[in-house]
Amino acid sequence: MTLLVTNIKQLVGVREENVLLRGKELAQLPVIEDAYLLINDGVIAAYGEMKHLGEWANSMEQTFDARGQFVLPAWCDSHTHLVFAGSREEEFVDKIKGVSYEAIAAKGGGILNSAAKLAAMSELELLRLAWSRLEELISLGTGAIEIKSGYGLSVEAELKMLRVIQQLKETSPIPVVSTFLGAHTYPLAYRDDHKGYIDAIINEMLPVIADENLADFVDVFCEKGFFSVEEMEEICKAAMQYGLKPKLHVNQLHSIGGLQKAIELNAVSVDHLETMTNADIADLAQSNVIGTLLPSAAFFLRMPYQPARAIIDAGAAVALASDFNPGSSPSGNMNLVVSMSCIGMKMLPEEAINAATINGAFAMNLEQEVGSITVGKRANLIFTRSIPSLPYLPYAFGSNLIDRVMIGGEFFR
Repeated sequence: MTLLVTNIKQLVGVREENVLLRGKELAQLPVIEDAYLLINDGVIAAYGEMKHLGEWANSMEQTFDARGQFVLPAWCDSHTHLVFAGSREEEFVDKIKGVSYEAIAAKGGGILNSAAKLAAMSELELLRLAWSRLEELISLGTGAIEIKSGYGLSVEAELKMLRVIQQLKETSPIPVVSTFLGAHTYPLAYRDDHKGYIDAIINEMLPVIADENLADFVDVFCEKGFFSVEEMEEICKAAMQYGLKPKLHVNQLHSIGGLQKAIELNAVSVDHLETMTNADIADLAQSNVIGTLLPSAAFFLRMPYQPARAIIDAGAAVALASDFNPGSSPSGNMNLVVSMSCIGMKMLPEEAINAATINGAFAMNLEQEVGSITVGKRANLIFTRSIPSLPYLPYAFGSNLIDRVMIGGEFFR
């Protein structure tokens, strides 16, 4: 099917080449005023100014008038935990009352709470819940997504999660990439036997994951009280032998050298980065690793936001993602993430949009498919309501400014 979209007020994120944006480049967001967009078989075929639209347009059977609307690439959410068995609002209330994380964990809360719920749920029910969440996120403008395991914490449950993600990948209308996060925390049975659990990850989980092609990336929660830098390195090197690329949780609570080791491992991205020293920022800026910022997690946990301004000004590449999960970021709304990035982290609207689209695509190795208005890429697009300007998107943070979402050249729902 061929579709011609006409009278676009502003076509946003137009790029002829795929380039990971760093530092000052993040503020450069190419747009075309009063534009048209041609879509053929779900793929962007051509675009330009309306005044250059040829007479061939008169013969088009399928057209859509986008008068007054902005059209931009759909969001590329490169860090989520979308597959989980249940919410944790009771912990939310406990935290409001002042109950500590340690006290919550001691009574079975936190990641172990999610693991217990997941172990008790069938694969079919997990898939049903995950599919419902994914549909909601697509309706909010997400056009590509990464999904992690990590609430299994046993061989059987981790594989169950990854098989659910695999089914989403096979049936979803948007690109889905899968990340193995068996090293999310230590299960109770291995609390005093770290080597035993790492051996289970390396010798029992990874061979099956590789045999069934269940993951694209490997992740480790590198943090005090969780996995050390040395343990992260051991797990990553084992996973890399099976072709899994590292995307790593580092510097959320402490700077313990995880970022530097991730750079040494040539990780695709380092995610969280709430706690960054000047040396950490300089090391990231001098590397080819993407810093993925998760402002909604900082917001929900009442932590200081990531130092986005310092990271960008140092020349680093930055992506934005939702960290959608039941414990620390129970929302996958990337529109809110973009607003939070501008309000809480002082990112320019152009920087935030670039970080949530093209750089997010790079953080999933999907830059050839999505993330910009580029000939040959999927027509996964956001059509805004009639708004006065592009900065109005993050400015009006409480309003739903999406009129329609297009996935593969067809309007979703």
